Amino acid sequence: MNSSMTRQDTDTITPRDLPDNADPAVDYKTVTDTPGTLRGSASLIVQTRQAQRLVYGRKQSPDQPGIIGLVRFGMLMKRVWVAAMLDDPYADWFLLQLHDALEAARHEIRRMQLETDTLLQSTRGVEIAVAHSLKPVRVPLQFANPYGYMGAYLVGDFDELVCAVLTARHVGLLTRDTAEQLLNRGGRGIRRAFLLPTLWKYIGIDRNDVRQDNPRAQAAAAAMGALPQAILDGTQRARHAPDIRRPETRETTRSHSFLSARPAADAAAVQSE
Repeated sequence: MNSSMTRQDTDTITPRDLPDNADPAVDYKTVTDTPGTLRGSASLIVQTRQAQRLVYGRKQSPDQPGIIGLVRFGMLMKRVWVAAMLDDPYADWFLLQLHDALEAARHEIRRMQLETDTLLQSTRGVEIAVAHSLKPVRVPLQFANPYGYMGAYLVGDFDELVCAVLTARHVGLLTRDTAEQLLNRGGRGIRRAFLLPTLWKYIGIDRNDVRQDNPRAQAAAAAMGALPQAILDGTQRARHAPDIRRPETRETTRSHSFLSARPAADAAAVQSE
């Protein structure tokens, strides 16, 4: 018996239909066994108390207002991020403002870092090594969007600045008052950026609501101001803004309670100075 298949036999074989329009030559299990969810890890290494305070913030008390720290900032940004995904133009607008605020603070801190490094290298015949913590603190980072990590990068830059400024003060290259002014200026820019998501209000609108100028759009305008046309058109979005979901998929995400919930720090009085 001839065990080989004739050309006529092969012509009568019907190709298999595999998921995801895969090539029929592939084994079925190769197609159906899908990789699991990606999960990585990141940590912020903190060397100074000044930077650590920007991580955990400060709660409101009768004597002083609260300060938004990195952890709370990441929680607040999750709400803005998801709202932008649901085509909320005000959330898109705040993402753009936040990006600008983070960049402005980053440039200011790096400018001060360059000036301080130059000062430390200006001594003739004396090499000065920047002081570092003998026991730094490792802060695990688990944010649901890029902006939380961008805030962590900013705190990390500030931490390095604090090390350099305190070193320059210790060796007599900076006075106490000048060192304090530099650190206050750097921290102020971060606190100002971290404050921004508390100014966004969840109204539950999308771009169609704004175009129709319905009651929800009017409430949003009253709470957050007039929306720039480029934001409404979607022609101007933040560099790291999320993809906007299709209308039929929005209601499921919109039903999440964390969007309409008002975080304690959002309701509390906070300061950026």
